Amino acid sequence: MKTALITGILGQDGAYLARFLVGKGYRVIGTYRRTSQIHTWRLEALGIQDKVTLECMDLEDLSNQIRILSKYQPDEIYNLAAQSFVAISFEQPIITGQITGMGVVNLLEATRIAAPHARFYQASTSEMFVRVKETPQTETTPFYPRSPYGAAKVYGHWITVNYRESYGIFASTGILFNHESPLRGIEFVTRKITDAVARIKAGLQDKLVLGNMAARRDWGFAGDYVEAMWNMLQQDDPGDYVVATGESHSVEDFASLAFEVAGLGDWQAFVETSSAFRRPSDVDFLIGNAAKAKAQLGWEPRVNFEELVQMMVYSDLGRQGVSLKDMLLSPGVTQLVKDEVAVALHPVMDVSEAVK
Repeated sequence: MKTALITGILGQDGAYLARFLVGKGYRVIGTYRRTSQIHTWRLEALGIQDKVTLECMDLEDLSNQIRILSKYQPDEIYNLAAQSFVAISFEQPIITGQITGMGVVNLLEATRIAAPHARFYQASTSEMFVRVKETPQTETTPFYPRSPYGAAKVYGHWITVNYRESYGIFASTGILFNHESPLRGIEFVTRKITDAVARIKAGLQDKLVLGNMAARRDWGFAGDYVEAMWNMLQQDDPGDYVVATGESHSVEDFASLAFEVAGLGDWQAFVETSSAFRRPSDVDFLIGNAAKAKAQLGWEPRVNFEELVQMMVYSDLGRQGVSLKDMLLSPGVTQLVKDEVAVALHPVMDVSEAVK
């Protein structure tokens, strides 16, 4: 049995990756930061809270990391932990740099000392591109971050490459473009939209206030993207891979479809914009070229944009007590969407009849 260690297991990606690895027969060790509250709701929703071992580990504490890696001797290490909310990184640039940037070199150094045989995955991000030098973006596109988060991620990316080349550690990076799910944090714009749509549908809210409606992103499903992470560590040689859908949609596109899925009609009747929700330096257009991941990993996204919005809207509608039976039984809803909605709402709501 292989052992995998996942930092940031309580987050969206960590939970989906843990589910995937448990399904592969791995022993999964998940770590969380000692100053964090332990919110295991994602693991509970996925039905794996009793199938993973949780350990307190701080990316700022090298000795702590050495102790954990020495104890478990993992075969694979997935570094997903970060201060990952871009807007907060402008307000907390120092802690973002310490965790999202320097935390990576700490974990790589702990790996070099305590578990040099382990295969290492670093979660890089499309936020390293931002002021793009070419479209679509590939593994060789020059980085130009425009946030403390993006800048910290650039350091984490290059120090991973450095440890690979300097010490021979099997270290790969995944340059993941935006990936969402029903388990996304409420502070992110996609989940902010779907939660507001559900609350408006339930009569609990009147308006949704957003920032830059024209900003475009390459949005995929987190459950697909974690499979790419695993595939990277199964290759003969380490490398760097863009993981993306190759499609671009605006925030307006996302909001418009979300209101349509909920049966609320024209989104413009409910949405207002405010400069307060714009970043100090914003991202206008990101779209990834995942040709290398397709060719070398055999990876392609399964969930399209419409399915992603559907599963997020239906999950939030269910959380607000809105009946989903008629919606989930409509012809345009795939079984994959039904299954992920059922997972997201467990144990909040029983939608077993509707998803059959």
